Amino acid sequence: MKIVALNGLLGYGYSKEALEIAFSEKVDYLGVDAGSTDPGPYYLGSGKSFTDRGAVKRDLSLALPRALEHKAPFIIGTAGGAGSSEHVAWLKDILLEVAREQNLSFRLGTVLSDVTKEYVIGKLDNGELIDMSSDFPANREDIEKSSRIVSQIGIAPIVELLKKKVDVIVCGRACDTAIYAAPCIHEGYKPGLAFHMAKIMECGAMCSEPVAAADVMQAYMYDDYFELRPANPIRRCTVDRVAAHTLYEQSNPYLIYEPDGVCDLTNSVFEQIDDRTVRVSNSAFREAEKKTLKLEGVKCSGYRTICPATVYDPKTIENIDTIIKTVTDFVKENTKETIPENAFSVSFKTSGGKESSMGIIIDVVGETQEIADTVCALVRSRMLHCDYVGRKSTAGNLAFPFSPSDIHVGPVYEFSLFHLAGVSSLLETSQIFTEEVGK
Repeated sequence: MKIVALNGLLGYGYSKEALEIAFSEKVDYLGVDAGSTDPGPYYLGSGKSFTDRGAVKRDLSLALPRALEHKAPFIIGTAGGAGSSEHVAWLKDILLEVAREQNLSFRLGTVLSDVTKEYVIGKLDNGELIDMSSDFPANREDIEKSSRIVSQIGIAPIVELLKKKVDVIVCGRACDTAIYAAPCIHEGYKPGLAFHMAKIMECGAMCSEPVAAADVMQAYMYDDYFELRPANPIRRCTVDRVAAHTLYEQSNPYLIYEPDGVCDLTNSVFEQIDDRTVRVSNSAFREAEKKTLKLEGVKCSGYRTICPATVYDPKTIENIDTIIKTVTDFVKENTKETIPENAFSVSFKTSGGKESSMGIIIDVVGETQEIADTVCALVRSRMLHCDYVGRKSTAGNLAFPFSPSDIHVGPVYEFSLFHLAGVSSLLETSQIFTEEVGK
């Protein structure tokens, strides 16, 4: 069986020629990841995608007709960057637009993985929420303040949709590996091999040389091994690259934890078959004794205004810590009668050397956008003209790369929930739908 990864993330782009090469022979399944928590909690909270709509449409426009021609189910995970129902709707809108423009028809399956606050509080009350870090214990207040909560599904709902003979699957928040492991397990391949292959495939051609998340990767599944080869002839898989990507984002070099269980790589064997192809065998799988799904929730923690600036004067750079303290004390004193002290926070992010130049970002988060704007303007003006011992200049300490200097970023979100939930079924949080498109 042949399965193709379009790239490392939908909207990242890929070589059109590589796509044509991949589909020059029979393809059984096409997959692509479309989201991540890597960009932080903002995108889940705002309902926006961190990938560009035009770039996502380009990637879909080329790949969708190829998948339909080959009758290769096209599986898309973590729609819209963060995988909430709003992100799924955003991606579906693009998909349907492509279908209309190219006169395509297909059977569409959708998985929503949002959960309610009441669901999570029930898990908390029943002792079924598991902290992933001692520094971040689950609590009722954070759950109740959450604006969105999603569960990270595994292979189960994807397998259910494949049983329904759908042509395209759009998932809410999903494990990256589920996209590629689900069809293999559905077809009867060994789960150890399926999950190991999926772990390497999830980032497209990142397991090749030259490294590229923005290119097409191919996997060939056999009964006792799988082989990986990039579609683009300028790239090659090597044992070092494939083995290295096996370790990607893993705390244990031998174990890959999934909702369904653990992929054990202790006895895995990596072999260079030819100049561009690596074979992997002996990967095993142990089913989880207790099924869990990760829950991701976010809450709004304020509104942000930033001011980027640069310092070129060596004497100012030398005294930057003194300046920051002087400015901080000044702002605290000048706002104590108008703005509550706990209604805002100010931080200074610096970068660069101590001799030539230093970059500074004034970062203010307030309870309201107005508070953030007011405090940032006060910090910026005081820092611009702040005096210090030995100062020779009489003008500004800061150079501003933009005008206006202050940038209104808007709502700030933080994770309110990043925990495992014990479940009775790995389908427990999934809402599964099917529909006919263009028929």
